[in-house]
Amino acid sequence: MAGSTLASPTAEAAPAPAPAASGRDTWRRFRRHRLAVVSVGVLGLLILAVLVGGWVWPVAIDEIDFAATLQGPSWAHPLGTDDLGQDLLARMIYGGRISLAVGFAAMVVATVVGIVVGALAGMSRRFLDPVLMWLTDLFLSLPQLPLLLLIIYLFRDQLKQLFGVEGGVFVMIVAVIGGLRWMPVARLVRAQFLSLREKEFVEAARSQGATAWHLVTRHILPNALGPVIVAATIEVSSAIIAESTLSFLGLGFPPDIPTWGRLLYDAKDHLDVAPHWALFPGAAIFLTVLSINFIGDGLRDALDPRRVL
Repeated sequence: MAGSTLASPTAEAAPAPAPAASGRDTWRRFRRHRLAVVSVGVLGLLILAVLVGGWVWPVAIDEIDFAATLQGPSWAHPLGTDDLGQDLLARMIYGGRISLAVGFAAMVVATVVGIVVGALAGMSRRFLDPVLMWLTDLFLSLPQLPLLLLIIYLFRDQLKQLFGVEGGVFVMIVAVIGGLRWMPVARLVRAQFLSLREKEFVEAARSQGATAWHLVTRHILPNALGPVIVAATIEVSSAIIAESTLSFLGLGFPPDIPTWGRLLYDAKDHLDVAPHWALFPGAAIFLTVLSINFIGDGLRDALDPRRVL
């Protein structure tokens, strides 16, 4: 009798269930998505190029050569030059670091804010949930591009003075893009929390006196991370497109910081005589966004526990 009392069903059910699939199973499912695997290679090469390209091609991004203006690709300038004779390969390498950094940093901001808001809403059984969802719906209803342009226009000078030109623009763009992209993550996290908080393993842990923090960090959030990882992946491409849009409209980084979007903006008046100037940064943005989207599709299939091996 005593032994059966100690081995109560509640005590056995307290630990969270094992993950739906091991890392090996997840990798096997991911490999089935051929486009996602190829995209990992393409994105990896792009990241490697912008990280180490400065050592391989040590040309200054502001080196002016008026004798070589608007030249097409050549041995001296593999991606050609701009209207000041500046080497586009060097500027693409430098600008790629900024564009990718903005994308990943804005993704982190959006994901963290979305997880916090979604977790609070999903764990709340009273007034906090409707209030946070009302706030989420309010942000979703706002026209994001005009609002983004307005915030950038109003506060860029103050942030430039606070952090310096490059640092101020970077902080401003990351904060604004991330602050306007957290809503899909919040809704996704809330839906996962509403489903998981009623599961048997959560109820068992709650009946044993587990605190809300313990329930969230040890039981609910780890089991909700699969869809969140997929959503976060897509946020990277959205942030890169948003930064490129801002730079193309002349409200992003200044001309001496050649992000891919800024290069497109500078090239728009020379498309007839130097199409290469817009072709290469446009292709870099296209390949990066397309690769991230395919990787997100592959992660969605790989992390889906209902997917049959």
